[in-house]
Amino acid sequence: MILPQKDRRLVKKEYTARTGKEPERIRLGNSFVDDFIFEDQEAADIPINALRVIFNIIATISSEQFRPEDRPQQLCLFEEEFETENNIFTLLKIRNLKISPSGSSRQVIDAYEFLAKFRMGWYTSLNSKRKEIRTFGGLISTPSYEDRGYTSFLISSYWLKKIMVIPEYNYVLYNLVYNIRNNKHIIFAIWLAKIPQTGTILKLSTLNRKFGLNYKTANDLCFKFLKPVRLNLDRYNNLSFHFKYKGDMISIIPYVIDAVPEKKINADTTTTEITRRLRYFRKRYGLQDDEMQQFSYQYRNIHQTRELIERAFRVFIKANRLEGKSSTEFRGKFFLMEIQDNIIKLYRESKVGKLLPNGYPVIL
Repeated sequence: MILPQKDRRLVKKEYTARTGKEPERIRLGNSFVDDFIFEDQEAADIPINALRVIFNIIATISSEQFRPEDRPQQLCLFEEEFETENNIFTLLKIRNLKISPSGSSRQVIDAYEFLAKFRMGWYTSLNSKRKEIRTFGGLISTPSYEDRGYTSFLISSYWLKKIMVIPEYNYVLYNLVYNIRNNKHIIFAIWLAKIPQTGTILKLSTLNRKFGLNYKTANDLCFKFLKPVRLNLDRYNNLSFHFKYKGDMISIIPYVIDAVPEKKINADTTTTEITRRLRYFRKRYGLQDDEMQQFSYQYRNIHQTRELIERAFRVFIKANRLEGKSSTEFRGKFFLMEIQDNIIKLYRESKVGKLLPNGYPVIL
């Protein structure tokens, strides 16, 4: 990449994305997430390939990220290098196949064009000496697509600081942008990592606005948007969530994947065996279609939850035998309520349950 002579002095450092084994996870600073992805509490509609650029920028400089409370001297060095004058930049180079694994030049160009134009403007930051530092551009500037398989671009000191200096941050799995094709699902996963462990309750209108949706009812949003998101996160992420609604209020409670580490279910359990087991529960305990909906979803799709349900059921059977009662005295929702109570107790006895006491699966 060739920069005009007058701009060369502004490029203080260069990074090239590493080759070989990729990181399992990256650290997203809350300040960057709030200002770039969720400005004014609303998620930006960032295309999937542009998200790959962002994830690879962070992965490339991950070894230099730091919390200023832990490394105050590092903050001083950052300011000396990048916050002494206006329009200081860092140059990065990322392999094009990391942005478009299919090798599409158009996808790569579109991704960088989006990030060069998105949130383009003048930005001002203050260093520790209260001096204003001004830079112009989007997240990236002057991308240069190279035939030999890389794209070079500049990042201003303003955005570099938000990515590198991270007083508060959350981990996100690096491979999310390759395993999940829906950009809104990835942005939801980023937001999910920021909410309290005890969960949050939002209005239908708030969730619509936050993620650029237009659902008329909470039921539609839950089952047409949140349910597909959860399926993807259950499969590809280390953090997923339960949801439920009452009126226009929607509750979202995060849970850690593999929340029951003490005993894993056999991954070879067949679909036929699962279906047969669900038919058993339906017939023996008189479960109706509406009662089966959430129970069936949890049992069929989430390995760890299926094992937890089976453990809760064994506790239920044992308790009834000790009392000399037939388990079939509990029918329909009363049966599910008994199983739910046992799930909560067993979950809260686990290591993860002690950290996230409200992260248990909800089956009714």
